[in-house]
Amino acid sequence: MTADLQMDVRDARLGDPYAASEETRLAGLEQILRTVPHVMEILTTVRNLALPDAWLVSGGIYQTVWNVLTNRPLVHGIKDFDIIYFDGTDLSYEAEDAVIGKVNQALPDLASLLEVRNQARVHLWYESRFGRPYRPLDCAMDSLTTYASRTHSVAARLEEDGRMVLHAPFGLANLFGMRLVPNYTQPNPETYVEKAARMKALWPELTVIPWDNA
Repeated sequence: MTADLQMDVRDARLGDPYAASEETRLAGLEQILRTVPHVMEILTTVRNLALPDAWLVSGGIYQTVWNVLTNRPLVHGIKDFDIIYFDGTDLSYEAEDAVIGKVNQALPDLASLLEVRNQARVHLWYESRFGRPYRPLDCAMDSLTTYASRTHSVAARLEEDGRMVLHAPFGLANLFGMRLVPNYTQPNPETYVEKAARMKALWPELTVIPWDNA
């Protein structure tokens, strides 16, 4: 999508899987992200740091979209901006911590809102923290299939030539339609219910599909 091709991102048809194409929704998402200075700063910095297979994912994207759609402040409800990368050459905490420090140093004004994680080592700590096993991932985007909600499964990054790459394995209709939909790939109803309650309180317009009503 070029800068001179603007659309109405609040058009209800974007939230209808049959009324608009996924290509149109991807263009709408890019249009929104490119208008948010702190999101573009994160994407540009992550690209310039040349972290392997690095993306901005989840809340910093979908919550930004919801704030635009509902005319709320751009950082309303955003607890953190999740930056993920995949480095299978060193699975140590020390290596990950060094990357966290590098990203925080490059984005000092946003450091308190950043959460940086190496997806290659999530399986090493996930079970002790959440009480259930987690398979080793193959790449950063593999993690999107495990999120508690399909709506949360969205990622963005910038290429060297300035192109924005977007990835949403379950599509973007639920994002634009403000529907929270369960993802049964990972048995995680507790997290889904907890997140759904928080999201609904912050964005009352949200429709929450119950975990057992897929």
